[in-house]
Amino acid sequence: MTTGMTAERNQPPRILVVDDNLSNLAYIGAQISDGHEVMLAKSGPQALLMAAKKPPDLILLDVDMPGMDGFETMGRLRDNAALSRVPVIYLTASHDPETELRALDSGAKDFVTKPFRRDILLHRINLHLRMARYNSLLEETVRELEDSLVSSFSGLIECRDGDTGGHVQRTKKYVALLGGLALDKGLFAGSLSRRELELMARAAPLHDIGKVGISDHILLKEGRFAEDEYEVMKTHTTVGADIIEHMFRRAPTQLYLVYAKKIALSHHEKYDGGGYPEGLAGDRIPLCSRIMAVADVYDALVEDRVYRPALAHDSAVDIIRAGRGSAFDPDLTDVFVAHHDLFSPRKIH
Repeated sequence: MTTGMTAERNQPPRILVVDDNLSNLAYIGAQISDGHEVMLAKSGPQALLMAAKKPPDLILLDVDMPGMDGFETMGRLRDNAALSRVPVIYLTASHDPETELRALDSGAKDFVTKPFRRDILLHRINLHLRMARYNSLLEETVRELEDSLVSSFSGLIECRDGDTGGHVQRTKKYVALLGGLALDKGLFAGSLSRRELELMARAAPLHDIGKVGISDHILLKEGRFAEDEYEVMKTHTTVGADIIEHMFRRAPTQLYLVYAKKIALSHHEKYDGGGYPEGLAGDRIPLCSRIMAVADVYDALVEDRVYRPALAHDSAVDIIRAGRGSAFDPDLTDVFVAHHDLFSPRKIH
């Protein structure tokens, strides 16, 4: 849910009231305080700061304010991914149909004219809170269904690959863990957020989807690949990206597929440019793919494979450390090594 999560914690819904008139602000707050946690802001900028610090479940927003008016405040809210879907009800003294139309066109869920009746305002508030909760539950259900289908499909590919099983789910957890640790350290500012990391983790199970295009005699080979076999094996990256591109065209609202395509295509790129399929180096490799590279290699090292038994955790950590700046992003390598105990298979299973 992208709005405040107070209702899920069995706490009263959090409502942010924004009005430059302090008397109005106090009055509205008093009118809706029963059963709600109320926050009061006397300007658009103050409202944006308060909402970013403590996301509300609903916003009551005055239209006519000096400086940043309600419409500009609304635009800023919509530009913030964490607040863009918080339901907004405009409060306006205008009865002009053009103002009402502009209010709805700007993305508001509703508007209430001043002076308002308390029972009508409360009815509108409760209506949109219920709708927001319903939409959140629906989205969560759809997301869980999609993730289940993705994991099941990825698992079929994993079984065909002769793997011991569980690789797609473990790497998903490793991506979420490594990305979360990087976020906690303030790394990749502007390129990584909680929302983006969530999408990356959802995308991770599709990283090897292109292996559906690799013949069994190559995919299941126990020894080293011949040069021509290795060239065919490398095409699973481009095949996977093409498959996901077709999926995204049919479901353009599924933004995790954007990251899935990047991961499928570039998770075998190396930080020094020695990887495939495009020989990308450094920051030219998408961040999601750089995170996936560490997760994928680590899991491959500590689990049994058809061509070798699993390595000990410490040995795998040494290999990742040795690949700092060559195979792997230096910052991500440092984060992984500093917290390597969290990645132990016995903790992640």
